[in-house]
Amino acid sequence: MRSKMANPSYTLIFMALICVTAAAAATKNKLYSIENSNVGLCKSLVETQGYTCQEHQVTTEDGYVLGLQRIPNGRFGNKTADKLPILLQHGLLLDASSWLLNPPEESLPFILADHGFDVWLSNARGTRSSRGHTSLSPNDPAYWEWSWDEMVVYDLPTSVQYVRDQTGQKLHYVGHSMGTLVVLAAFSEKKLFNLLRSAALLSPVAYLGQIPSLILRTAAETFLAEEVKLLGFPEVPNEQIIKLEQSICRSPGIDCSDLMAAIGGPNCCLSHSSMDAFFKNLPQPTSTKNLIHFAQMIRKGTIEMYDYSHAYMNMEHYKKPTPPMYNMANIPKDIPLFLSYGGRDSISDVNDVGVLLDDLEDHDKDKLVVQYREDYAHLDFIMSVNANQLVYNPLEAFIRLH
Repeated sequence: MRSKMANPSYTLIFMALICVTAAAAATKNKLYSIENSNVGLCKSLVETQGYTCQEHQVTTEDGYVLGLQRIPNGRFGNKTADKLPILLQHGLLLDASSWLLNPPEESLPFILADHGFDVWLSNARGTRSSRGHTSLSPNDPAYWEWSWDEMVVYDLPTSVQYVRDQTGQKLHYVGHSMGTLVVLAAFSEKKLFNLLRSAALLSPVAYLGQIPSLILRTAAETFLAEEVKLLGFPEVPNEQIIKLEQSICRSPGIDCSDLMAAIGGPNCCLSHSSMDAFFKNLPQPTSTKNLIHFAQMIRKGTIEMYDYSHAYMNMEHYKKPTPPMYNMANIPKDIPLFLSYGGRDSISDVNDVGVLLDDLEDHDKDKLVVQYREDYAHLDFIMSVNANQLVYNPLEAFIRLH
């Protein structure tokens, strides 16, 4: 049974984040700084481990310049012909660095590269590798007028098509958290399945109506993200929040791994070194509108496009007074899917995953693999010291079948 009460220290941190956001709004300071923000991920996290790495850029139809990293070979130069390409997409408030914080033998991209795959890492718009635009600056509020809807329509198809064009092959896909949501939404709209061989979904996020994270549910039900946007902040996190987080995490008696547990569930198997790397590289920015969209999902328990809250505004965007739904039951039944979810995950809750699995009940049985890890929480799927054996080995076996 999960505790119904939050630790008082979590509540104080949560309230402090609200207060610092309001204080920062008064100054209108929209700077963003983070360790290694001007150093590419290839140089800072991949080449340092002995791997060849390439930085790529691709431009979406709506003008966002996205960064991708490619690891074409393993450490031992396994240059096999016609390697299968595989694209990894990270979760909310993360970027591609979230896959690279463990040693090579424990990090999925390095494992896949060493096993002969052509590995590509994508970065959501607004993160440090994807802050470019053909006409807008991140200092322009218009730059942040998007939610994960735009990732479904623009970012994901553009990145997938680019990898397809570069390699000449259909590719495999691995998503974590928000990275699973965007591909599921795309599949439900009958998109991308002709470009992908399979999709592996780690800590899958689709329905969020039963989310047990008290911090996230409180934020949603108190309309915190909406308040932040009204205060004049189209982007989060801002510099003040990052500095506050770093200060809190260094305070005596505060263990920020406990804070992460309060948000995503008590992770079973994270090392101290990977958690140190996590807090040096993350969180990464996203739009306030994106957080509002996730809050709407929590409050409504549905998967639908961004709700503009007024019928006339929805009419303007959708030609109907309510947002269109993403119907998970419309996902093509023959697309190979691998789902791995955890019993201690407070974001991808087992009950919400159960609703998704109900939608997939008619999926071709030989094209659907479901793995349940009772002891895993949200970050375990990308940072656990034993995920290489418990999750990545079955995932790779699944990929090789398809």
